[in-house]
Amino acid sequence: MIMESLLKVLNSYGMISGFAVIGVTMWASYWISGKFTKGRLHGSAIAILIGLVLSYIGGVFTGGQKGIVDIPMFSGIGILGGAMLRDFAIIATGYGVKVEELKRAGVSGVLSLILGVFISFIAGAGVALAFGYTDAVSVTTIGAGAVTYIVGPVTGAAIGASSEVMALSITAGLVKAILVMVVTPFVAPLIGLNNPRSAVIFGGLMGTSSGVAGGLAATDPKLVPYGCLTAAFYTALGCLLGPSLLYLVTNAIL
Repeated sequence: MIMESLLKVLNSYGMISGFAVIGVTMWASYWISGKFTKGRLHGSAIAILIGLVLSYIGGVFTGGQKGIVDIPMFSGIGILGGAMLRDFAIIATGYGVKVEELKRAGVSGVLSLILGVFISFIAGAGVALAFGYTDAVSVTTIGAGAVTYIVGPVTGAAIGASSEVMALSITAGLVKAILVMVVTPFVAPLIGLNNPRSAVIFGGLMGTSSGVAGGLAATDPKLVPYGCLTAAFYTALGCLLGPSLLYLVTNAIL
């Protein structure tokens, strides 16, 4: 009886249950991070991995298309993980930026954005070609996914890519985000990632907002706003160039 009442409440108030699930997941992730990795593997990276596993289990269990969100009691997670709150979180990080420090990045910050988009796209396009994709639409979409998992589907939808190719582009972006998040604390001392200027350039080169935020948080939380600011510009630049210049160039080559 109690269980039925609890399930009824959870099904009726999906957003509350979503907050509860995410809260427990974050607590468990940071506990695992501190207990088993001494903080070297950031809690947010573990949380993303747990989220992917739960999404897979939910998809298998329901046979649906949205992972764990297809289960009624977890439907609120779809709202919390939607574009609105994601963009709000990215924008909110900008309020921690000191303009004086941002100006010091100057031309190098702008160049890092351009180089970051093109290098990531070329790497993603190369992987697509290596796995047998030869049409410009598929290569461009997967290449754009390597820019970020947001740029990939935006580009694919604009140029008419199939849902399978867009799914691959999202996967490429997620792999990149997790790698950036996990590896950043280890390479930070080697590349001088210890000040706002280097964080601005790093965010421009890597681009993935979630990966940059998690990686910098594990390195030095004070650097997060600077990296995320250019990472946000990176996503916008990728969405602009993906369906236009990058597609035209790829189409001309192929």
